Order: sequence, then structure tokens, then C-alpha cells
Amino acid sequence: MIAVVMTVRGRVQGVGFRWWAMGEARYLGLSGYAENQSDGSVVIRAQGDAEAVGKMIRLVSEFPSTTARPGSVDDFDLNWVDVIPGARAFGYR
Repeated sequence: MIAVVMTVRGRVQGVGFRWWAMGEARYLGLSGYAENQSDGSVVIRAQGDAEAVGKMIRLVSEFPSTTARPGSVDDFDLNWVDVIPGARAFGYR
């Protein structure tokens, strides 16, 4: 099991990006959250199987989107973080 935090910039607020991220993460069996930030970015924390986390990273960063990702992603940062034991769901904040 691995965990990442991605900070996504672009047109990612007010377009359904967090809902899209939640749906994709749940489909992949990940736990974590997607949260709007005051600077207009969205933070996604995702943890789970390495293959599923890798898929989520690709879905967030790919251009063009193969999943009708709403808005547009101009840039993102990726940080590997510690796994939170017992986390089982993905939501949005």
C-alpha cells in the first residue's frame, strides 16, 4: 500500500473536479479525499494498491483526458506520504 498527495492547478474549482476525482478514486478502490484550496487549486490525497494509485496519478495528469475529466489541469505537484492505517473511504471536503 502506498499514499500520495497531489496538488492540482488549473481550472479545477467550480467545474466538478472533486466529484470526478472521488468517482475515479472510488472506482479504483482508493481511500483519501479531494479538497479545494483557497488559492484555487485542489489537493487530492489517495492511498491504496500501488497500481491503483499510479492509475489515479495518470488520470489526474493526462492530456487529453480519457475520462472526460472536468475543467483543465495546467500543473500538479506530487508528494509521497505515509499511509494512514485503517483509512477505507474516499470523499471530498
